[in-house]
Amino acid sequence: MEEVKEEPWDNSSWSRSVSETVNGSHELTIKGYSLSKGMGAGRYITSDTFSVGGYDWAVYFYPDGKNPEDNSMYVSVFIALASEGTDVRALFKLTLLDQTSKGNHKVHSHFDRPLESGPYTLKYRGSMWGYKRFFKRPVLENSEYLKDDCLVMHCTVGVVKTRFERSKHGVVVPASDMGKDFKDLFESQVGCDIVFKVKSESFKAHKLILAARSPVFRAQFYGLVGDPCLEEVVVEDIEPFIFKAMLLFIYSDKIPEIYEVMGSIPMCSYTVMVQHLLAAADLYNLDRLKMLCESRLCEEINTETVATTLSLAEQHHCPQLKAICLKFIANPKNLGAVMQSEAFLHLKDSCPTMLMELLEIFASADHTSSLLLSRKRSVSSIYGQDLTDGGGAESVNPNCRRTRRRT
Repeated sequence: MEEVKEEPWDNSSWSRSVSETVNGSHELTIKGYSLSKGMGAGRYITSDTFSVGGYDWAVYFYPDGKNPEDNSMYVSVFIALASEGTDVRALFKLTLLDQTSKGNHKVHSHFDRPLESGPYTLKYRGSMWGYKRFFKRPVLENSEYLKDDCLVMHCTVGVVKTRFERSKHGVVVPASDMGKDFKDLFESQVGCDIVFKVKSESFKAHKLILAARSPVFRAQFYGLVGDPCLEEVVVEDIEPFIFKAMLLFIYSDKIPEIYEVMGSIPMCSYTVMVQHLLAAADLYNLDRLKMLCESRLCEEINTETVATTLSLAEQHHCPQLKAICLKFIANPKNLGAVMQSEAFLHLKDSCPTMLMELLEIFASADHTSSLLLSRKRSVSSIYGQDLTDGGGAESVNPNCRRTRRRT
C-alpha cells in the first residue's frame, strides 16, 4: 500500500479570530458634593464625554440616587454610551478613590473577574451600565472617600474589538514610499521650475506639485489670472524656516521635525514652529496641514503656550482648538498662571471679545451656579433630569428612549 505523505505544516493555511479590548479611562472630580444634595432622585451630574474604542462615553453621578423608592439613601453611578452605536460590547470599572494614603478604593470591575454572560452589551446611544445602589449616602459622607467636600471617581471602559487574521501567500507589498520619493525630489531640486524668495533665503520647487496640493498655488500658476511662465515669487510675512516646513509637508504629507528646517540648533521650540505653520496652512488652503497643526497644538497646550494658540485659533477659524484652549484657561488651576503670561496680556488688548467668552465659560464651571440654574452645561459637568424620565442631556439621549442598566 502506497504511503500517503502529509503536506508540510508550513504549506497549510490558517485563520483565527482575535477578540480584545481597547481600554481608556476618565477621571471625574465632584467638588462641592454637599451642594449637590437635594437635587432629587433621578437628577444627575455628568462628566464631560470621553472617547474609547471609537465611541463617546460619559459618567453619570446621582447624588440623591436614581430611583425615588430609595428615599435618597444611596448615591447611584452609571456609565453611558454617549454616541451612536448598536450592540456595543464593553467591560467597565468604576473606582471611588480613597483620598488618603491608605489606598482603600471602592472598586466595581468587570476586568478582574470572569463574566457569566460575557461583556455587557449597550444597545444604542444612551444605554447605561452601573449601580443604582453604588454607596449608602450616610456611610459615604463619613468616609475617607469624601475629602474637603470633594469626591474623585475613576472610570475605565474596555470596548471589545474582534479582528480576523489569516495566512498570507504570495508577494508581500511594502508600504507606500511615495511621500519619501517626492521629498527626495524636492531636496534634490531635479526639475524645479519655480523659485520662492523668502526674505534672505530661496527655495526651488515644482509648480505642478504645488498646484496639485494647494488651491492657492493652482490659481497663482494656472488660474484665470495666473501665469504658467512665472519663474520667481517673492513671499512676504512668512519666516523662511516656516515656508520650508510648509514645502516639506506639501511634498511628503508629514509635518517635518524641527531639525529638518532649522538644523541642529533650533531658533524656537517645536510648538512655536507648529503655531506659525498653522497660519501658513490657512493662508495657502492646506486643510490637512491645518488640522494636523491643530491636533499637535492640542497636545502641547500649557500655561505658557495656550494664550498664543487661542489667538491663532480665533484668527484662523479653528473652533475645536479654540474650545479646548478656552476650557484649559478656565480651569482654576491654570487661570492664574495664564493671566500672567505676556501672550495673554496681548490677547486681552487685541481681542477683548475673547475675554467675554472666557468669562462665560469660567462662570458656567461654577458648580453652585450650575445647580441653581439647572440643566446648564458647564466645562466639566451637566445637571439634568434622569435619562429615562425624558429630560436627559441632548448629547447622550436625544430621543428620550428608555435605557438598559445593570444594578
